[in-house]
Amino acid sequence: MSKKLTRSQKDRMVAGVLGGIASYFRIDPTIVRLIFVIGLFLSLLFPLAFIYLAAIFIIPNEGEV
Repeated sequence: MSKKLTRSQKDRMVAGVLGGIASYFRIDPTIVRLIFVIGLFLSLLFPLAFIYLAAIFIIPNEGEV
C-alpha cells in the first residue's frame, strides 16, 4: 500500500493540511502546527500563508483518495 498525502479529517483545525502532513510523516500534529506558526511569523505571513491556501486546493481530502 502506497502512502499518500491527504488533508486529515480528524486532526483538523482549519482545513486539515497540517494534520495531513503530520500523518504523512508520522509525527505529532502539534509539532507541525508550531513549526508552521513560527515559520509564518518569520516569513512575514505572506509566503507560507499563500502555500497553505494553495495546499487546501491541491491536497485532496482523506476520504476522496
